[in-house]
Amino acid sequence: MARIAVIGAGMGAMATAARLAVAGHQVTVYERGSAYGGSVGRYERDGFVFDTGPGLLHLPAVYRDLFVKTGKRPLEDCVELVQVDPAVRHVLADGTAVTLPGGSRGGAAAVLDQAFGAGAGDRWNGVLGRARDAWNATRRPLLEEPLRPDWQVLGGDPYPALRKSGLLRRRPPTLAEVAGRELGGELGELLAARVRAYGIDPATAPAAAAVLPYMEQTFGSWYVRGGMRELATALYERCRERKVAFVFDAPVREVLERDGRAAGLLLADGSEAAADLVVCGVDPRQLGTPLPAGGAPARGPGVAGRLTVLLALRGARPADTVHRTLVHSPAAQLTVLRPDDPAVRPDADHEAVTVSAVCGPEGASAPRVEELLDLAARAVPGLRERLLWTQTRTPADVEAATGAQGGAVPPPALAGAGGRMLYPANTTALPGLFLAGGWAHPGGGLAHAGMTGALVAGLIVEGAEFRGSQ
Repeated sequence: MARIAVIGAGMGAMATAARLAVAGHQVTVYERGSAYGGSVGRYERDGFVFDTGPGLLHLPAVYRDLFVKTGKRPLEDCVELVQVDPAVRHVLADGTAVTLPGGSRGGAAAVLDQAFGAGAGDRWNGVLGRARDAWNATRRPLLEEPLRPDWQVLGGDPYPALRKSGLLRRRPPTLAEVAGRELGGELGELLAARVRAYGIDPATAPAAAAVLPYMEQTFGSWYVRGGMRELATALYERCRERKVAFVFDAPVREVLERDGRAAGLLLADGSEAAADLVVCGVDPRQLGTPLPAGGAPARGPGVAGRLTVLLALRGARPADTVHRTLVHSPAAQLTVLRPDDPAVRPDADHEAVTVSAVCGPEGASAPRVEELLDLAARAVPGLRERLLWTQTRTPADVEAATGAQGGAVPPPALAGAGGRMLYPANTTALPGLFLAGGWAHPGGGLAHAGMTGALVAGLIVEGAEFRGSQ
């Protein structure tokens, strides 16, 4: 049994801690803040409840597997998962609304044919079919296995661009070029918008970024009743059941090194926490000294923050309301979340709505709050008349709450782009030091951060020869 110190109590860190505790190790989590969950936070006021981080879960199988492997109670006994259907509504710049069903390629094709003309649905499904090929080619090495030593091979774009589209003459196409050439017009903007919502610029992203909307359409988008914070609470409770110890209000200054390997943590108060192994589950830049990178990208892709406005509204949520709406605008793209959940509102005569827009670190290029409200009114009729109060969260607020520099939110890893969309490996150049969470392979997002738990636990329990679950 090894003594293992885990830095941070985010979702990836807790997923790692739970798996290591099941394997018989003594695990202690050191968290800079006063609560668990990392970016999966909650804001409550006057009976309204809001998620302050991710609002939806993709690939729920990641957490189903985690709960099966770490205890007797499966995930569905701990939280109530609800599949979001319709999957998303797009409100285009001209006011046109396109509502796509969840999990139905035929249903989506019919909606797109009606909105954009005959053949639009076939073109859309053709792009997602090619995205499926990219998914199948990279799923294991990109998501289910530790980052391979020859990680550079993942720099090649696996997306098979449409023949005779003119996209393969000089270099692999970007996602924006695929959207323009293979879909065109507003239909292409639907694809670009789904990727942009992850904080990824379609103009510089590889075509393989099309796996993100493919993943959503294939595996669905899921909401946790009571808010996504309930998932963090369930994982925290699972850790406690497995005897994981938590030390809150304990910022870590650096990883201690003795005899050429990780030997514990130096805390901000000057005390030391001895350990046989260390798992860093936060952005390594939070620490006072750089961590030694292994033979992999030293840093992940460029990341953006979010400007989020929480809206408390009077009046009932209309019956035909869609959970997620993307509002398209030349100035900004807005995500509007309107969960049908009595647990997040004081009563049936009120509604809790979250709106957010991607922006650069420290609020760079962020739209003004008034601009966000104007855009949100296109998705929420009568918003101004219904508005009781708002609460704004800037990237600076996110940094204060989570420690992420600039309030950055890491996107999932992607193949292509010469490897610049990859993250550092879960192992490092310092023996006994491992990386977990959204800032390590395979990147950000609830599902991807959760995957790091299986990867890091496998590397510690089985050793360097671990190649992922079969």
